[in-house]
Amino acid sequence: MAHMTTDAFLEAVRERGEYASRQEADRAARVVLALLGAHLVGEERSRLAARLPETYALILLNPLPAAEPLSPERFVRAAAAWIEGATEKTALWDTGAVLSVAADAVGADLTRRILLQLPPGYDLLFGHPEAA
Repeated sequence: MAHMTTDAFLEAVRERGEYASRQEADRAARVVLALLGAHLVGEERSRLAARLPETYALILLNPLPAAEPLSPERFVRAAAAWIEGATEKTALWDTGAVLSVAADAVGADLTRRILLQLPPGYDLLFGHPEAA
């Protein structure tokens, strides 16, 4: 499977997150992937990166190091802190939009293996975002 183009990736995130612009989709993608990259190691991280456009692959591979694995709630809170003007509710939406597109890009098998590296509860974040 080839990696997604930047256009295809951002368009998918924009549609799924219902963003007004690609800039908003890009901002969410950068934050969420930087946080995710800090939680993944080894082959799973490399294989996910290989499916993403280069810009985002580099963000995933050179993450902000996480002192400890964040629970899904704390992951969303961290995303809210990094995304300008975000609330926890909008950050939950942003996270779901980005991670569900990433999950689609890599397929069910690799997504399952990525989830094994994460604390419990992330399967909900990798699903399609749902309005609360």
